Amino acid sequence: MIKLVDVIAHLDEFLAVDKVRDYCPNGLQIESTTEVNKIITGVSANIDLIDAAVSRGADTILVHHGFFWKGEEPTITGVKGGRIRSLIKNNLNLLVYHLPLDIHSGVGNNALLAKRLEVTVEGGFGRAGNIDLGIYGRLATKLSAVDLQKKIASILGRKPEITGSSDKLISSVGICTGAAQDFIEEAALAGVDAFISGEISERTPHMAKELGISYFAAGHHATEKFGIQALGEYLAENFEVEVEFIDIENNA
Repeated sequence: MIKLVDVIAHLDEFLAVDKVRDYCPNGLQIESTTEVNKIITGVSANIDLIDAAVSRGADTILVHHGFFWKGEEPTITGVKGGRIRSLIKNNLNLLVYHLPLDIHSGVGNNALLAKRLEVTVEGGFGRAGNIDLGIYGRLATKLSAVDLQKKIASILGRKPEITGSSDKLISSVGICTGAAQDFIEEAALAGVDAFISGEISERTPHMAKELGISYFAAGHHATEKFGIQALGEYLAENFEVEVEFIDIENNA
């Protein structure tokens, strides 16, 4: 078996956790056992993922979205209380990597989506401290908004919503997965023709139209599956541990 402390130390260094100011604690959030034999990875720490981990005899769950978000109710009650009780009752550790996983150049959500879209990354935007939360670059081939929509859908298995400008060919795109719709202005300032993220707000269509770019709302969950899968595969390659990704259905 592998020591939990060794896995945490390795991931914290690999993802450069100490360089990122986040909205939640990264690394170990719930500790139940000191050794790691089987890891279940998934996008979010919901009860369905926890139940799946229990049924597969796992001792550790590794996710992108965990608990203890900045500004949330700190008490261990309600849904969060039920999830945490189930983790502890079933001797499951919970490891969480949020922004450090989004921005990682190798296994990050942004980088992996860009790679699948055949985007050559040229720079970043969405500054937070000393890091950029988003990336931008050029498509291998110019595409219409509809053709880019089809390409994104084929990659994510989910048709994105398009808003804003849609009558010009797209050669450059900005990418910031998840709930990054409010980086649209910064993406436009980077000179892109389109911005791809996960969610859409009431204000987003107006911003896209007035900025003269296309906005693609491709799904929070859908745009953030690749990173946690890749991180699990990385662990399996570097530690003698079994890792399984479980995708809990989520259309948001």
